[in-house]
Amino acid sequence: MIALTASQAVSPAIDRTYRLLFRPFQLGTYLKLALVACITEGVSANSNFNFSHSHSSSPSGACGPAFHLPSEAIALIALAVLVCFAVGIFVFYLVTRLRFAFFHCLVTQTREIRPGWRLYREQAMRFFKVSLLIGLLLLCIAVSVMLPFGFKFFDLYREVCAGGQIDPASGCLLLLAFIPVVLILCLALWAVKVMLHDFMLPHVALDNATVEEAWAAARSRIEAETGKFVVYLLLRLFLPMLAGIALFLVLAIPMLIFFGILALAGVGFHAVLADATGVGAVILVAGEVLLAIIGAAVALLVGIVFGGPIATWVRNYSLLFYGGRYQALGDLLYPPLPAAPTIA
Repeated sequence: MIALTASQAVSPAIDRTYRLLFRPFQLGTYLKLALVACITEGVSANSNFNFSHSHSSSPSGACGPAFHLPSEAIALIALAVLVCFAVGIFVFYLVTRLRFAFFHCLVTQTREIRPGWRLYREQAMRFFKVSLLIGLLLLCIAVSVMLPFGFKFFDLYREVCAGGQIDPASGCLLLLAFIPVVLILCLALWAVKVMLHDFMLPHVALDNATVEEAWAAARSRIEAETGKFVVYLLLRLFLPMLAGIALFLVLAIPMLIFFGILALAGVGFHAVLADATGVGAVILVAGEVLLAIIGAAVALLVGIVFGGPIATWVRNYSLLFYGGRYQALGDLLYPPLPAAPTIA
């Protein structure tokens, strides 16, 4: 396979994405692959629908008084946190295995998830353990970096609660220092993710390499073509962002109309049954819950349907770029032609 530059890999990645998802087009298969792509790449997380509720805790607008929890409630909260942490680790393991399965789908152009899920079980477990350790390490670094800002913001919060006023200059300086730190942390986390998933995962999957061997192999290729990898990282960062912005501009008006109608229906429903009691109150609550479920389901469906192709393209783009520099991967993406028969 020819080593494509970062710009040359854009168009072939679009072609491979189109052939996998749309040739032939089957709605069920498309939704399945789009969902897997969104889960493994995290593109659907870009579709955020925030529901804000404003509750006044005190008439004067001051901060509410501190409250004390009994020891039983604290124990239950601690237990719930541990359970959520354990569930989160298990989900992270499932996503890691799903990432290997989707890798198999893309390199072989198959639409079945199960073969890759079974084929790379050991590699996924090994990759999961290292990814979990790296994630916990990065979390500790992020917490240690953000903790001083947390103390500063908490001091401002207490000052406002005591009836004081925030100095605009100090508040602006704190934000000016906080925003770059957040951006740097996000870029660092993104770079680690790209290094793991774009460059090291293929070695773990195809060569059954350890994470240390995969890191050494990827690092040697990056050092050999540093400039091309830098261009790749820039395009890898900005092209999905541009695609997401374009998608938002296209869907903004239809989604605004839909959720506007949904909101009006909820307001009208609440106005009719606002003073209802008994069965009417139950119908009111059930209707509001139903509208909320419909809105969340439509938002999730839109994220999967339109975010799936972008996520699939991102993974195809990384495979095509790195496949020209890693022969085992390149041979799977574009199998070599059979040798010509010899003529006696």
